[in-house]
Amino acid sequence: MTDEPASDEPTSDESPTDDERTVIAGRNFEQEYRVDASEAGEFLIALGEGLRDGDDLCIETDEWELPFAFGEPVELEIDFEGVGEPELEIEVTVPGRTDQTAPDVR
Repeated sequence: MTDEPASDEPTSDESPTDDERTVIAGRNFEQEYRVDASEAGEFLIALGEGLRDGDDLCIETDEWELPFAFGEPVELEIDFEGVGEPELEIEVTVPGRTDQTAPDVR
């Protein structure tokens, strides 16, 4: 029997470096998390501060990073379902920003 981990996942002392993270760009990506309310709140605070203070966001984990240059307007949707099991859904849609300029008219 060996002391090697049973999976290919990095062990706690083998976390990927910034250079080894996958950069999410030019493709569709979706990741869902189930976290406690305080952790979701901290994420939303950091996201809100990024929207308020800049025009670029970078969301990241140990495995990936998603840089995003955003534009205006940001769409905010609030959906409340109060029948049965009450649920509040808050959706923020942040449009991307392009650095393209219009062509000249002569």
